[in-house]
Amino acid sequence: MNWQWLEWQNLPWIKATRGQWRYALRNALAMCLALSIAYALALDEPYWAMTSAAVVSFPTVGGVISKSLGRIAGSLLGAGAALLIAGYTLNEPWLFALAIAGWLALCTWIQNHYQNNVAYAFSLAGYTAAIIVFTTVNITEIGDLWEITQARVCEVITGILCGGLMMMILPSTSDGETLINSLKEMHLRLLDHGRLLLQRESTDNVRSAHENVIGQILTLNLLRIQAFWSHYRFRRQNNVLNYILHQQLRLTSVISSLRRMLLNWPDAPEGLYTVVQQLLDELASADCDKYRLARLLASAAPQDQSDYRYQAFWHRLRYFCWLWLNIRRWLRLFEQADNDTRLAPPAAPALARHSDSAEASWSALRTFSVIVLGCAFTIATQWDAGSAALTLAAISCVLYSSVPSPVSSVSLLLKTLLLLSVFSFIIKFGLMVQISVLWQFLLLLFPLLVTLQLFKVQQKKRAALWGQLIVFGGSFLAVTNPPTYDYQSFINNNIAKVCGVLLAWLAFLILRPSSDKRRSRRHIRALRREFLDQLSRRPHLSQSRFESLIYYRVNQLNASRDEPARLWLLRWGVVLLNCSHIVWQLRDWQCDSPALLAVRDAMLSNLHRIISGKGVQQHALEETLKELQENLDLLAAGKTKSETELAGIAWRLYCSLSQLQQASTLT
Repeated sequence: MNWQWLEWQNLPWIKATRGQWRYALRNALAMCLALSIAYALALDEPYWAMTSAAVVSFPTVGGVISKSLGRIAGSLLGAGAALLIAGYTLNEPWLFALAIAGWLALCTWIQNHYQNNVAYAFSLAGYTAAIIVFTTVNITEIGDLWEITQARVCEVITGILCGGLMMMILPSTSDGETLINSLKEMHLRLLDHGRLLLQRESTDNVRSAHENVIGQILTLNLLRIQAFWSHYRFRRQNNVLNYILHQQLRLTSVISSLRRMLLNWPDAPEGLYTVVQQLLDELASADCDKYRLARLLASAAPQDQSDYRYQAFWHRLRYFCWLWLNIRRWLRLFEQADNDTRLAPPAAPALARHSDSAEASWSALRTFSVIVLGCAFTIATQWDAGSAALTLAAISCVLYSSVPSPVSSVSLLLKTLLLLSVFSFIIKFGLMVQISVLWQFLLLLFPLLVTLQLFKVQQKKRAALWGQLIVFGGSFLAVTNPPTYDYQSFINNNIAKVCGVLLAWLAFLILRPSSDKRRSRRHIRALRREFLDQLSRRPHLSQSRFESLIYYRVNQLNASRDEPARLWLLRWGVVLLNCSHIVWQLRDWQCDSPALLAVRDAMLSNLHRIISGKGVQQHALEETLKELQENLDLLAAGKTKSETELAGIAWRLYCSLSQLQQASTLT
């Protein structure tokens, strides 16, 4: 057994940094303050205030504000739904069961369609209603319903306000500084990504590196949302942040297209790779300027104007350099802008995202089935602790319906509840029973919470376990006003809570979420439909929005262990994205020759024949690739600049479509 964790220097209080101590003290003080105020207000279950303060314990100001707003909105919505459901259906048990199951299913369905505050608000609306209505099943006076609802809402808001107050007293690092530093680091990371992809030797980690870069840029969008709530400066400059994120995604696409051209150009000049690395080194230098870049580009410019491969690659490489410098310029302007400065970048929408309606409906059906089954069992057996089981089952079904691996998450919750059952029994009947005033209990609670918070930030692999122990600890200790010490009720309620989570765990095993292979196919079919929209005369999505939507879909399987599913989703995403860039370039390309315009129009129409909603038409693909090669031979023999430009675009299209020769029509 390893006892090193008991050594003096490894104790959590000794090795904690100043930031970790600030985080732990802030959250522990907020929870104790919330419990004290709830007691002072004579609320009957003050532990919900402590739980609410624990839930909004975010390490940044913007995170606390956004999470608090979502929690308040969700709690009020859930409380209103609880009043309506319990008020009209409490005397009819089966109607009550169907009503609360329908509400929880609706909240689950909406939650799976959104992210961030909206998803969080509707998940809160679901299980807040469950917490209220399941505790009112035994009331006899309708006025008690209003008192219980009012008490739960007051407890939630008390916890939120205490969390916000302690964030003001012990503030954390600024969301804005974190976002700006992350954007600058990501900008330099893209150069390293370019070095990895734009080299002659092919490495095995190219695909994973590309997925990681996409995931990190999309994560920056979450930091942007937190910064949006932290300071009005970031709300004012939100258009700049959206533009920078779109441009970083575009830079990722350009790197991918440059790599695809190199892979289809085996006899590329050796000096070209050297110039590419020199350009990347120059871009990474602190004193980089456009003049030196222009000289490097001029030294690598193609001497033969009819060499369409070299011309296409060189123009794309130049676009990459100017795009990187443009992003750096906007980052500098954003960093230097004061609170009154208004920047006006080109218009860019928020990063696109799209929900999986099929998976959302399946999750809603699972939640509905669990609640109806649990209510049926409680009604049939008249189980007095059934409300506790149903509450935990509702929380588990709603909360974990959108996580990547719900079975493992619910299994971790089961482990947490079993630990809490033993620990809370010792605390409640070993120590709390001997305490008669609140301040004595707070002297016991405060160091315990501080220690748990330190474990949470120091042990990253077990952070979820420590977080659940903190959040659910209050409900298991059942700190009520006045306190009650009933062995039978305590054990029965704890067993019921474990049974409720077990029911949710079985539901996730039986009505399991779609496999990664099935989800990959759904995303690929959606990508093809959205690409066909790009081919229309008036696409519904702009080029930037389509690009961010593709990357959002690719990132959905970033944590998947199904390598073929991830591979084909990424491959389809990259191919369709490169093709969409070429489509927009072909639309903008103009010349005076009717013959060349006819070749351009034929390229666009052939894409309709190759790709359909069902997959790749291999026969049409082979014919198109053959036709593209013939056009390349004809255009390469031409002497005009327009012919060389069109040949370069056609070659890029050939490079992108050749990847689909391995695709099945059923992919």
